[in-house]
Amino acid sequence: MIETLFLLLPIAAASGWWLSRRDLRAKFERVGPAHPDFLRGLNYLLEEQPDKAIDMFLKLTEVDSETVETHLALGSLFRRRGEVDRAIRIHQNLVERAHLSTELRGYALFELAQDYMCAGFLDRAEKLFQELVDRGLHRQRALHALRDIYQRERDWSRCIAVAERLRVLTGQVMTTEIAHYHCELAEDAQRKGDRDTAHQQLMLAQRVDPNCVRAAMLEGRTALTDGDPQRAVTLFLRVADRGATYVAEILPELIEALRQLGREDVLSLLEALAHRHPSPPLMRSLAEVVAQTRGNTAALDLMTAYLTQYADLSVLEHLLELQAQDGADRKTQHRLQVALTVTRTLLARQPVYQCEHCGFQARSLHWHCPSCKCWGTVVPVQPEAIVAESSSSTESSPP
Repeated sequence: MIETLFLLLPIAAASGWWLSRRDLRAKFERVGPAHPDFLRGLNYLLEEQPDKAIDMFLKLTEVDSETVETHLALGSLFRRRGEVDRAIRIHQNLVERAHLSTELRGYALFELAQDYMCAGFLDRAEKLFQELVDRGLHRQRALHALRDIYQRERDWSRCIAVAERLRVLTGQVMTTEIAHYHCELAEDAQRKGDRDTAHQQLMLAQRVDPNCVRAAMLEGRTALTDGDPQRAVTLFLRVADRGATYVAEILPELIEALRQLGREDVLSLLEALAHRHPSPPLMRSLAEVVAQTRGNTAALDLMTAYLTQYADLSVLEHLLELQAQDGADRKTQHRLQVALTVTRTLLARQPVYQCEHCGFQARSLHWHCPSCKCWGTVVPVQPEAIVAESSSSTESSPP
């Protein structure tokens, strides 16, 4: 049976090839007599002479729906292959056709604008996309492309304007994106020393998205810098309530604000946060506070209990560092240093952040994912839980 199947495979392949050739020939027979240059262009294309093929296509004096679709597909193919200059030539030729219908011209303009984007001519692409929006052609796709251009140029005000138009046009909820645009404007204002504008933009971000963790984090850091640790603590705890995964991001500032207030419940607060949202930075910070207040042994016990539940190289590194300080004999010290070196090597290769949407991994936090271009989807990587294996075994007797 297997041998027969292998004998039939070449026959099936040959049949498929013949049928495809027959369908292709039928298409050529329908198009060919009316467009002889079209067939010559296809022949050049099949012979991998793309420049001659393009010249033939551009010489066509008659362009109908079938040949326009071919031009569009061919230009798109060249763009995907990275041959943007050839794609631009084809799409420009279509746009210049005076008798082209409005619908087909819209497709040609959109493809040409995409060519310009790929080539890095963002100003030309922006002009064409804006023309499409004004004419009401491919408006949604053109607005998305304009937003992409403005994001590349970091023109956040225009991003907000385009996002609002998209929200009205499509009903798409874009609160997350708009809130992050306001946060970007706030950070730009902070770098310029314009605190009033920064505060205003953060207020707008939280008005658009009341659950915007980034805005609360920025406000908390600003309050701490301005000498208002009480407000900073309030905002940082709000971050913990809204976005558990970002607790580690505000830990140093939270501890500093608590110490400025002279509060003695730093340890109990960190313990409560660690119980609710266990994470590597939080456990390390908690271990440091425990070591300062209760001693190294208590900190080692804390980290050991944590590592029985989570496979966390960062906490393991801190445990080994602390253990090495406990005056062990020379041989034990050497073993600890070897284990510490291996742990640090593995830890250096481990991603710290990962995009929940596309899986992009990084060592630093990106609010705008460089891979899938989503906002607010890159989060700290959480340690893998250790599943305890059952040690009990049951013996079965034969029936």
